[in-house]
Amino acid sequence: MSAFSLRKRLAAGAAAVLAAAGLVACSTESADNGNGNATGAAGADGYRSVQQIQDDGTVKIGVFSDKAPFGYVDQNGDYAGYDVEFGNRLAEDLGVDLEYVPVEAASRVEFLDTNKVDIILANFTVTPERQEKVDFANPYMKVSLGAVTPDSAPINDVEGLKGKNVIVVKGTTAEAYLEKHHPEVKLTKFEQYTEATNALLDGRGDAWVTDNTEALAWAAKTDGFTTTIPSLGDTDTIAPAVAKGNTDLRDWINDELTELGKENFFHADYDKTLKPVYGNAVTADELVVEGGKL
Repeated sequence: MSAFSLRKRLAAGAAAVLAAAGLVACSTESADNGNGNATGAAGADGYRSVQQIQDDGTVKIGVFSDKAPFGYVDQNGDYAGYDVEFGNRLAEDLGVDLEYVPVEAASRVEFLDTNKVDIILANFTVTPERQEKVDFANPYMKVSLGAVTPDSAPINDVEGLKGKNVIVVKGTTAEAYLEKHHPEVKLTKFEQYTEATNALLDGRGDAWVTDNTEALAWAAKTDGFTTTIPSLGDTDTIAPAVAKGNTDLRDWINDELTELGKENFFHADYDKTLKPVYGNAVTADELVVEGGKL
């Protein structure tokens, strides 16, 4: 198998992920690296340093499998999207193989807490609540919320959501924002993005509130729906996340972001993965963050 194929291989499923995580943390057959730790094994806190990842030879990155164009499985069975291009580059510059692990929005923190993955690149918006649970690196994207509604019954402002049945995905900033700022809105919650969009298509909701990047992308390819509220709430950032306390890996990612900024990596990533979807609706500079700095 080529190095490229290795970087792109799929996770074998939840059971295999759990088993692999256990083997990494608990194997008694790993060689000692001279510092009292088995090569590639996790430290006392369970998470792995950069050196331990490199010694093991594989980095595990959590991504979405159903959120095109950010993280999804394409028709060839490979992971693709804006976040995935970034993940591919991280593995390449770490000098290791790559295992993508599919996550849902509500499981992102848990997958880091339990060390099922080393890094989360699942369109993860930085919030104060999440910063208490994980360590975010510097940002690589800007985002706010948006609302998609049917062309047959458009809702053009947040006041119009009052009393309506609004679809959200559990564990997202959309859920947290609406519960905090608009308790008058009735929420229907789903675990996965495909469940949410299917509910909107089936008429089980009056609107779908999600990241505006996702809202614009989905509406652009779906006849009969429009992102009628393109910006809702504050502008936030999306960033890689690691386990709480794993400053070694976080700092390595921040250095990597600085280097990638020198080559405008994320503008090229945008052109490859997002521009074909957005067209002229938005520009790269409206969404992309280079060098980890706004």
